[in-house]
Amino acid sequence: MDINDVRGLGSVFALIAFIGIFWWAYGSSRKKRFDNDAQIPFLENEEMPAHDDKDRSK
Repeated sequence: MDINDVRGLGSVFALIAFIGIFWWAYGSSRKKRFDNDAQIPFLENEEMPAHDDKDRSK
């Protein structure tokens, strides 16, 4: 086994890992969770006070 065989096996393992991550990320069982997580930045944050943009010129 020479270095080219090792490189080839590394490429195969990387491809398998990529396909596995792709399958996990786009699987239908996780779609609802990811859609909910995508909306987090747009939700109202009740812990932070609302700011008033009227007096920004000072």
